[in-house]
Amino acid sequence: MRAPLHILRSPAAGATAVALLLAFAFLGSRAIWDPDEGRYTNVALQMLESGNYLDLARHHETGHWTKPPATYWAIAASIATFGRSAAAARLPAALAYLASVALVAWAARRLQPGSEALAALVFATMLLPFAAANLITTDFLLAAFQGLAMVAWVESRFGASRAPGRWLLLMWAGFALAFLVKGPPALLPLLAVLAVEWLAPAPGRVQRRCWPIGLLLFAVLALPWFVAVVLRHAGLLAYYLGTEIAERVAGAELDRHPEWYGWLLVYAPTLAVGALPWTATLWRAVGRLVARARSWRDPEARRADAPLLALAAWIALPLIVFCIARSRLPLYLLPLFVPLSLLVARERRERGRGLPRWRPLALWVVLLLSLRLAAAHWPTHKDARRWAAAIRERAPAMAIEEVVFVEDMARYGLHLHLGAAVERISLDPRPKPPFAATWDDDFASELAERERRVWIAKGWLWPEISRRAGAVGCRLEPLGEPYEGRVIFLVRPAAQEGRISSP
Repeated sequence: MRAPLHILRSPAAGATAVALLLAFAFLGSRAIWDPDEGRYTNVALQMLESGNYLDLARHHETGHWTKPPATYWAIAASIATFGRSAAAARLPAALAYLASVALVAWAARRLQPGSEALAALVFATMLLPFAAANLITTDFLLAAFQGLAMVAWVESRFGASRAPGRWLLLMWAGFALAFLVKGPPALLPLLAVLAVEWLAPAPGRVQRRCWPIGLLLFAVLALPWFVAVVLRHAGLLAYYLGTEIAERVAGAELDRHPEWYGWLLVYAPTLAVGALPWTATLWRAVGRLVARARSWRDPEARRADAPLLALAAWIALPLIVFCIARSRLPLYLLPLFVPLSLLVARERRERGRGLPRWRPLALWVVLLLSLRLAAAHWPTHKDARRWAAAIRERAPAMAIEEVVFVEDMARYGLHLHLGAAVERISLDPRPKPPFAATWDDDFASELAERERRVWIAKGWLWPEISRRAGAVGCRLEPLGEPYEGRVIFLVRPAAQEGRISSP
């Protein structure tokens, strides 16, 4: 025990050790879980296999335009470097988590000096950031790039640099990278920057001429991909603005708690549970902040409290937008845990508390890692590795090029764990919109293709698809017992005797 105790006596080293452990321990122990992790990994693998890093696709016949490309690029780069594994696919999120820990410490250095290690440790051990560091989504890359942009602004406003304009350029570069992760929502923290510069201006500190230069830098970094794909695909701009932005803000079609009270159902539990084990401190800090804000009607008080005002705006303004928007998910709040951890560290310091005692902290870290390990062995139908094992068990001698799901959720994680493309088809022909297609093709059309493929359908659908296959001169050959209520099968010409081999 002497070595860990020695490390924890250095606050910075202790926070670094904890963050590294939480970032990388059991990184690849859990398989890819569908649908989200499988979908992101699948698009990245499509890039690697096709060599096309510009157009986003979930299948060689179907585009996938729900997010900009940066997350897919990062996953593809990691897999290309470290191999096809769940650990490689999760590495970008883990690195973004570590970057966010460092950015929290950097922001604390300027906004509340002396709390750097404490703030970093708070962020590293909060439940939501820890959980998200092991998920393949856009959210941690977004949090890291938004954090970079905001910390660069904090440095320009509250740092000791004689050239704050350079930090403003870094701010715009950070926002550009965040924009390539998630589009316009990436700019929400900019509301806080504008609010603070309006409510508590600092004449002579910020080089105003750097703002137009920064906007130009943002355009140069953020917009070329968007311009290129819009020119290549007619109608993509209208789809992106209408479906991926307007509907997510004001529409209820995505069914993500669009009710007027949906924000309370999603975000209150996210903040309460996601901030563990620091929730109580966070609520006290919020109460103190609200009380302090009453004095900000006075311009002099705002200027005197500018660091705290910046922290409050960084939290409150994006949160208000999230509550107004009608698409609400817990991970939308992940970027806010950067300033929330600063607020927790501030509260502990004001109450005369510093770093937590090492024994409770060690127990919490063990609990977090135990939860991650338990998730790896949790029996769930979302586990793509289990699906891959079930398919290999039923077709051990077959070189599988593609897995086709009929009227079912596609398990895109099979692309990584089985090395096969994944296709989702409908039983009857249906319209296929160019940018938001639900289905890749229909059953009758797919029967005519001859790839080495395995088919999967729900058990209750088996009689109908058997009848339809027979009507066009094909027969279906079940492979073993059903798995998760699905029949795994091959399609054969009616006259061919079946055997499990390459068709």
